[in-house]
Amino acid sequence: MRTRKTKKWRLAQCNNVSDFRDLAKRNLPWPVFNYLDGGADDEITLNRNTEAFNDYELLPTQLSDVSHIDTTTTVLGQEIEWPVFLAPTGASRLFHHEAEPAVVRAAHKAGTIYSLSTLGTTTIEDVAAISNGPNMYQIYIFKDRGITRNFVERCKEQNFNALCLTVDTPIAGNRERDLVTRFGWPPKLSLRSALSYAYHFPWTIRAILQPGFDLVNVTSSPGTSSEIDEGVMEFVNSQFDRTISWKDVEWLAGQWDGPLVVKGIQTVGDARKSIDAGATAVMLSNHGGRQLETAPAPVDCIAPIADALGGQLEIICDGGIRRGTHVIKALALGATACSIGRGYLFGLAAGGQRGVERSLALLRSEVERSMALLGCNSVKKLGKSYIQKR
Repeated sequence: MRTRKTKKWRLAQCNNVSDFRDLAKRNLPWPVFNYLDGGADDEITLNRNTEAFNDYELLPTQLSDVSHIDTTTTVLGQEIEWPVFLAPTGASRLFHHEAEPAVVRAAHKAGTIYSLSTLGTTTIEDVAAISNGPNMYQIYIFKDRGITRNFVERCKEQNFNALCLTVDTPIAGNRERDLVTRFGWPPKLSLRSALSYAYHFPWTIRAILQPGFDLVNVTSSPGTSSEIDEGVMEFVNSQFDRTISWKDVEWLAGQWDGPLVVKGIQTVGDARKSIDAGATAVMLSNHGGRQLETAPAPVDCIAPIADALGGQLEIICDGGIRRGTHVIKALALGATACSIGRGYLFGLAAGGQRGVERSLALLRSEVERSMALLGCNSVKKLGKSYIQKR
């Protein structure tokens, strides 16, 4: 008989995000897992992203008809089956050999949006070939605007539905776990990391025989191949532009002419500027606690922005979501939808496409169950009458 403390090492035994995290930790070499799991500095923001949801309480309404729960919503011009979609995350190949294609298939099977990162290991074209959407592409404004322009044109050609501009990475955050583990590609081995790569033989042998770790959207962009001498990540880091301004967001909105999300917003002022620059949505995010330490948790940013802007743009809560009640709290505070990153990457590392599918299915069932217990039969009806500050 399994006790409470016994680890769960099979997908069928995973009942929540924490279980998938445990299985991912077992499956991945020590440096790779810590790259996935870690944050900046003392990881205060990383931990606060989830803990902040505990500062809010749900207020149930009893004797309500909850025989049918409507979880459908519309965001970024797309109707999705439930108010959660998959945020852009870099280099999914690191976490499982099925990589982004597994996540694309799982997302669309779950009736929601998939977001491809500029730093992904699958091309824009290959994602479009796997599924006709809905798909979003996460983009940076590089020093070489030609690279950014090329991404936009390729997304148009492949009928991507939205763009997501990340604005909180003028430089990389101080991710000390990566310094300790000497994470990088190719790996910079220490005795401990070498033993971990050897112990995790299935991951390591696939990495050797089927590497596929190239950031292929960057390397396939015209004009970059001749410039990438020291390595693609060094090239990308050199392309992050500390001079970008809201004028550049206006330029990108003009290039794209479709739903545009600005990711990394945390204040009312920046949300207003996003509207003025042509964005249709903001993603309230602190990059999963991987950039500025002690930045506010996204859930705490929702109500001030929703109250100030009164529906002038869509609000997406990104960061720390681990339970269905977290999704409901975000929507009740004024978010249009939520997005998850680690929440599905743990599933990917735990079991490829099947792991992502199970993690999404469990989270969705939590949303539906909690809606019924709340006495609210539609996510469109969620509002401040259902929530209070603890």
